[in-house]
Amino acid sequence: MACEACNTIPPVTVENYAPKGSWITLAGLKTYATGPEDAKHALIAIYDIFGNAPQTIQGADLLSKALNALVIVPDFLNGRYAQAEWYAGKGDEKEKAEFMAYAFDFKNWTGVTEEVVKAGKSKWVGVMNWGAYGLCWGGKVVALASAAGTPFTASGQVHPGRLATEDAKAITIPHIVLASKGEDAVIVKEYADVLVGEGKPNVVETYPTMPHGWLGARAALGEAEGLKEYERGYNQLASFFSKYL
Repeated sequence: MACEACNTIPPVTVENYAPKGSWITLAGLKTYATGPEDAKHALIAIYDIFGNAPQTIQGADLLSKALNALVIVPDFLNGRYAQAEWYAGKGDEKEKAEFMAYAFDFKNWTGVTEEVVKAGKSKWVGVMNWGAYGLCWGGKVVALASAAGTPFTASGQVHPGRLATEDAKAITIPHIVLASKGEDAVIVKEYADVLVGEGKPNVVETYPTMPHGWLGARAALGEAEGLKEYERGYNQLASFFSKYL
């Protein structure tokens, strides 16, 4: 679907963002859907472990507009999200442990991903190619779903969580990784060593000034640097998917 016009997102709304899409039920999950119903290409966006945020929804809208594609954001965790206080040593430790066991059962989430794609293909029969990108926790899900037998044509991770070099070795489709300064630089380099090189379509890049979450809930759109790098990140995703989706 490569085209020069596909490479630029529309202007970013800094505050009080009004979503452009609507909420539907897909594969039993509450799902945000944005873009044309007759789209030829579609992306599944998988949020981070804290659930949806306005910046994540705006990112889906931006990519939909730039690519003229359908973008869906299923509520994979079904309303059950990590709590910020857990990471400050507060809250119920038993509740945290039970949630982590649930959230990090990645074999389960790759199965859920397959069900979402199956339902999506049934609902949007005109879509020729499906892709996916994930934020943090969602990036791990997408990486694992990009191995042999993947339903996706292209995929990506942004400020990815639980990076593992063996995941990179198993990826079989064009794949983009946009890392923050918060990721393990050694593993990001190992990812690049596996995925990037002459004749390979993949991208691995670190945004050295950006904190983990800068394209999602921690996007500081009210700050000049945060806004600039949010725009650059989503433009880079748009450029990648316009070429390979």
